[in-house]
Amino acid sequence: MKICVIGGGGWGLALAKLLAENQHEVLVWEFNQEFLTSLRQNHGNPVLLKDVVLPDTVSFTDSFATVAEYQSDLILLATPSQFIRSTLQSIEPALVNKIWLSPKLKAILNVAKGIEQKTLKTIDKILEEELPPSIHHKICVLSGPSHAEEVARGLPTTVVIAGSDEELLVWLQEIFSNEYFRAYRSLDITGVEIGGAVKNIIAIAAGIISGLGFGDNTMGALLTRGIVEISRFGAAMQAEQETFLGLSGIGDLITTAISPHSRNRFVGYQIGQGKSLAEIQSTMKMVAEGVETTRSVYQLAEKLSIDMPIVTQVYEILYNGKNPHLAMRDLMLRELKAEF
Repeated sequence: MKICVIGGGGWGLALAKLLAENQHEVLVWEFNQEFLTSLRQNHGNPVLLKDVVLPDTVSFTDSFATVAEYQSDLILLATPSQFIRSTLQSIEPALVNKIWLSPKLKAILNVAKGIEQKTLKTIDKILEEELPPSIHHKICVLSGPSHAEEVARGLPTTVVIAGSDEELLVWLQEIFSNEYFRAYRSLDITGVEIGGAVKNIIAIAAGIISGLGFGDNTMGALLTRGIVEISRFGAAMQAEQETFLGLSGIGDLITTAISPHSRNRFVGYQIGQGKSLAEIQSTMKMVAEGVETTRSVYQLAEKLSIDMPIVTQVYEILYNGKNPHLAMRDLMLRELKAEF
């Protein structure tokens, strides 16, 4: 297969390596000229994925004209969630139909995790607005506990791919799966999108409590009540509840909340250590999706009257400068209630 990855960040490159090792030809489109130069010179990006060299069957470009000429069987969208719409809108009008209406193109697979700030929409809804209606059935999403650093090293990883076409999902499973990467399938694209997005907020909270020096009891409580909030949010968005007990729900939440690879946990930990959000972000080379998603989910929860106390406190810490110790106190002293 010929596969195009739009976005040469750590996750996009890890998946490009995986797909190339599965004997597919891969083209990576990257906007950042510094990163593109590194990719062309080193066949990798040591800033994002240390000591990882991509196979020779991976090539690189910053031209959508090249993407159009490539005639992909599969296009992966691996840009940060807040830039997906602008990236799609930047494609020259003359190239739009050549890319998206190519008879070879079987699927468009989003691998980013987030909810758009301005519209409060999940990524599949953004794609439905920006892509031709005739290909909406080709829109899918990949999510799960899958840090780029570990996938790039070939460590055993499982994910879930969601969409509306069962036959297409089986095809995608076969493209991605190998001895270290296993893909499951789901028809609940909304639930998979929500699990992948909202768990990043809980991961920021996990970093905060670690930075404050709290212990295992606190972490266990956070993850348990965190998945309750994710499920509650998902129910309001008409997602399937069992999805949040799977890879894109509790699986991704645990991994992102405890892993040293997690950018969202890193942001929270630094806040717990007393640093400001602006100070932390100024030093990061990669995007912590949960920061903007916190604002989106908080606003959507307010709009839909969804009770999400952890998300609310993370929002207050990130955007209103609330003291994390006070936020924890306010969570603990809320009105007592039944667990479910």
